[in-house]
Amino acid sequence: MAFCVLGAITPRHGGAIMGCMRNDLVAASILTAIFLLAPLAANPAQPGVTEQPSDAALLAALTRDFSKLAPQTIHRADGVLTRPYLTPAGYYQQMWDWDGFFIGAHWANQDPADAKYLRDWVLSFTAASDADGYVAGCIASSGPHALFGKFAMKPFLAQGALLAAEKLNDFEWLRPAWPAMVRIEAYRRRTQFDAQWKLWFWDNAMQSGADNSASLTNDPNDRSAILAVDASVWAMREDEAMAVLAQRLGFAADAARYRSEAAETRNAILTSLWNAGDGVFLNRRRDTGAWVRSLSWSSFVPLAEGMVPRADAVRMIREHLLNSKEMRGQYGFRSLAASDPLYNNDAIIKPYSNWRGPVWINANYLDWIALRRYGFDREAHWLAITLAGALDRDVARWGSMHECYNAETGDGLAPTPAQSPNGVFAGFVGWNLLAEDMLQCEVTGTHCMTLAPGR
Repeated sequence: MAFCVLGAITPRHGGAIMGCMRNDLVAASILTAIFLLAPLAANPAQPGVTEQPSDAALLAALTRDFSKLAPQTIHRADGVLTRPYLTPAGYYQQMWDWDGFFIGAHWANQDPADAKYLRDWVLSFTAASDADGYVAGCIASSGPHALFGKFAMKPFLAQGALLAAEKLNDFEWLRPAWPAMVRIEAYRRRTQFDAQWKLWFWDNAMQSGADNSASLTNDPNDRSAILAVDASVWAMREDEAMAVLAQRLGFAADAARYRSEAAETRNAILTSLWNAGDGVFLNRRRDTGAWVRSLSWSSFVPLAEGMVPRADAVRMIREHLLNSKEMRGQYGFRSLAASDPLYNNDAIIKPYSNWRGPVWINANYLDWIALRRYGFDREAHWLAITLAGALDRDVARWGSMHECYNAETGDGLAPTPAQSPNGVFAGFVGWNLLAEDMLQCEVTGTHCMTLAPGR
């Protein structure tokens, strides 16, 4: 396996993923290839397809939009947050776990020097951890927010640290924070790892970030109940990143342990969360092993990782992701299959945001990576153009963006003016910035970022 964080996506030869390590490479190559930052070329044009002038015009427009909006995600140091910190802006002014990771990845991709924001995100979270390794997934200037229980941070810290260190060409800033990184990973393993299944779970749907995910639960009587595809992939990636960081900091024994743990999780995902009959990854109950037959965005996270055998990946994409009766909407990929009885496009932001249908840019970004990895170039181009167009129209109408979009109409959903403070539209910027990276890659062949490791 290789961990190609923020390396560019490569041209494909026969659909294979180039620039990331293949399954059949020897163990020595595996140990040295994790998290490479490979400079790779853009895809060649499809035969008979000419570049549409509107694509370049859309990129110019979106770039102008984001030049005004992107700085809103950088908040000056305030209160307990003693470094500049990343926020989704608009409705949200707190520092969040995966929001900061995706926002910081965009800044780092646009300019390696701006990986400093991701570095400071890492240092702020490690500084907020306690002696047991617990750190809240949301921190405001007034202190940590323990929402819906303890709401522990999602597994993105080591990935962000490695990405920042690679982009800045500097690992030493992490050394003082390393003991906290180790405690944080150990806390997660004690509280969110099922030793029998060798898989990972969330405390509840809220902790996952997909607040009301139909493939999880927020029932207080059913906490920690579901083995989750996304939790397991993120935890695996985190261990892979920890292995590289440990090696670079001179802790060889720790590096070997993290590599072994990551490999164990990878095998368990492929063995226990792949439903061969349906041709897709699904969550399962921890107690009975029963499948949670709810097809959501998280089922496709392993595709972005590049860990799925090609035949299975192509089947997943064709039968489920590109299926208009399931995941593919007119304005992007839905967060829940349209065939699910719970599917809707309601504008919800309290007590949770809506992950039962609307298009979310971060989830669609992972789908975009998956499409390019497995040779679906036309579909990847469609997705980048479609998402960018929706965001540009949103900015033109509102002066900012929404956190999610109606999969059937492309309209922005939450936050509505009525949901915003004082009835004035607050907007949202956050990980929507990833749309610029996708569009740059598709139109100009530059900034072809992928956060996903591959094999």
